[in-house]
Amino acid sequence: MFESPVRSIGRLLLAACAVSLGVTGLQAQTAAPAEPNPSRADVFLGYSYFGTHSPLKPANIQYTSIDLGAIGSGAYYFNKYVGGEVVFAAHPDGKNDGLYTISAGPIFRYPASSFTVFGHGLVGAAKLGGPNNSGTPFYHNPYQWGVALTAGGGMDYDTPLFNHKLGIRLFQADYQYVHANFGPYTAPPTNGAMGGRANLSAAQLSTGILWHIGSIIPPPPVTYSCVASPSTVFPGDPVTVTGTAANLNPKKTATYSWTSDGGTVSGTSSTANVDTKTLNPGSYTVKGHVEEGKKAGQFADCSAPFTVKAFEPPTISCSASPSSVRPGESATITANGVSPQNRPLTYSYSSTAGSVSGSGSSATLSTAGAAPGTVTVTCNVVDDKGQTAAATTTVSVIAPPPPPAPKTSSLCSVNFERDKKRPTRVDNEGKACLDDVALNLQRSSDAKVALAGSAASKEKKGEKLASERALNAKEYLVKEKGIDASRVATYSSTTDGKTVTTTLIPAGATFSTDGLTEVTEPVKPVVKHHAKKK
Repeated sequence: MFESPVRSIGRLLLAACAVSLGVTGLQAQTAAPAEPNPSRADVFLGYSYFGTHSPLKPANIQYTSIDLGAIGSGAYYFNKYVGGEVVFAAHPDGKNDGLYTISAGPIFRYPASSFTVFGHGLVGAAKLGGPNNSGTPFYHNPYQWGVALTAGGGMDYDTPLFNHKLGIRLFQADYQYVHANFGPYTAPPTNGAMGGRANLSAAQLSTGILWHIGSIIPPPPVTYSCVASPSTVFPGDPVTVTGTAANLNPKKTATYSWTSDGGTVSGTSSTANVDTKTLNPGSYTVKGHVEEGKKAGQFADCSAPFTVKAFEPPTISCSASPSSVRPGESATITANGVSPQNRPLTYSYSSTAGSVSGSGSSATLSTAGAAPGTVTVTCNVVDDKGQTAAATTTVSVIAPPPPPAPKTSSLCSVNFERDKKRPTRVDNEGKACLDDVALNLQRSSDAKVALAGSAASKEKKGEKLASERALNAKEYLVKEKGIDASRVATYSSTTDGKTVTTTLIPAGATFSTDGLTEVTEPVKPVVKHHAKKK
């Protein structure tokens, strides 16, 4: 064995602790502490120093410290604070000894955000050799199994490397008691074993790296949410359901499945499609399932509701152009049907008068045979689901204007100037005029004639003469021309002149009698006067 100063090793460990604590403090200042999630198991590999100066009894030969050694341990934790540990340490042959130990026992820890303080107590077996000396003669006990008791603790620093799996054991300081019995003591021969008992009290100092396995706090359970888009559809419209899973393990392959209480759902990923063609109006639910294992927390379900609503009926508007026509004329009827779901539409028309032809969005109203007034046209539309709508428009059939009122017309005048002796006699020229009057009355069977006789202002009994002249003209028309007397009206006029004016009065015409006096004396018998021949 070498006599290496314990102080150098101690200073080295203290320096390592100071640097590590400094890094820990800096990290604590620059980052907010996170809630620790301690590992489920730790594997430690490192350097170990074994320091003792206990003697072999009764030879009283001192064991000395072993500077070079290795240590490894594995700890499994039952919860955040308590676990079990197995430790193996190897301190090969040194100056006058060698030691190998394997121990097991409980370990206790207190994890913080970036470091962990721990303590343990171990019981195990020790394989101890020596001591020997370097003098002559050479004395050495061969390796012998004994008992090892260990108690101590230390501090670990949890680095962020490898997703916080790599740590540094800043220090591990243990008190170790080792007992080995080499058999009965005999005085040292020239060379060989001497026997005796070793009861070593030692300090074991270690440092190294730590590998964290698993975690005490299980990963958060898988959650799954899904939503249907759109959430309200008409039969036949597609529905897409999108699922969003959280807390999946990226190292595992998740599987998805979908079911629905209506329609046909398809999809093997986080997205599914629902065929709604066969669905009746109502509410339905699509359910999704995701899993990356069969254990609790490794699978989750979600549900997404959607609603199928009934098809909405179409709407229609109706207009006419022109809106007013004469009897027999036509108007164009225009219908505008709209289906909220763009269903195919069929048009039809009806009217209260006339007739409508056309089956598209435009039709023609014929008013042939329609009486003047308002014609109502009904525009109908039906979609392929049998849903209907109707609207109306009106067309005014305007009666033609009445024909102009018939007017009276003046015909010829009978002159009584020529016969001085018979001033009221109708002569041949007068008869010719009256013949023309009779011809007009025969052409218009419903017409009448007004005869207005007048006298000259110098004539005596002019009013009587005017009346006789009108009556004589009427007499000719009735007696000679066969005109019904009721169709001939006679008047006396205050007009200055020896005449009878004739006015044709068509049926419906209005004859003004202003300045006239009706003559109602009966028609005298015709007195024929023969003119003398010259």
